[in-house]
Amino acid sequence: MTDQEIIQGLIARDNRVTEEFFFQKCRPLFLSVMKLVFNYEVDYDEMVNELYIYLMEDDAVKLRNFQCRSTVYQWLKILSIRFFIKKKGRMIDDKSKETPYDMRSMHCLTTEKASEKGDVERLFTRMNNKRYVLVIQRLILEDWEPEQLAEDMGITTANLYNIKRRAMAQLTRVALNDIKEYGK
Repeated sequence: MTDQEIIQGLIARDNRVTEEFFFQKCRPLFLSVMKLVFNYEVDYDEMVNELYIYLMEDDAVKLRNFQCRSTVYQWLKILSIRFFIKKKGRMIDDKSKETPYDMRSMHCLTTEKASEKGDVERLFTRMNNKRYVLVIQRLILEDWEPEQLAEDMGITTANLYNIKRRAMAQLTRVALNDIKEYGK
């Protein structure tokens, strides 16, 4: 595909073009940008999702402004570096040992449920993506409004729902592994 065909496919929201471009052809590019910009580990899918949403804003104006003065990969490298430098402070370190939640703030768990509270805390500490923990804690346990949390995190509401879906999947895997360990 030519650069122009790639851009047109992305603007048209062609799933095949989008998947191949962002998750195959650009993977080495984005991994190098991640290493360059972030001094901690970030989730590849989340990073690409943020960039995709940014590119598609305002009827894909950023993509429509691509003028073929360089290759689409060179253009995207510069654009993604600038974009992720702006996002750097808003991305949570996946390998951080800090917990982004305060168990005292989990007011929905009563004192009679101290055992369950311990279980939740144990599952959270076993999740390797602390941003996912933050989203579960605030959306589900603290009952934040999605729009408020998205604004607080500096992301779109649509991306917040994607993060929540992945967070719940990770929590489910952690819980199932926990059950297997205690079943032995």
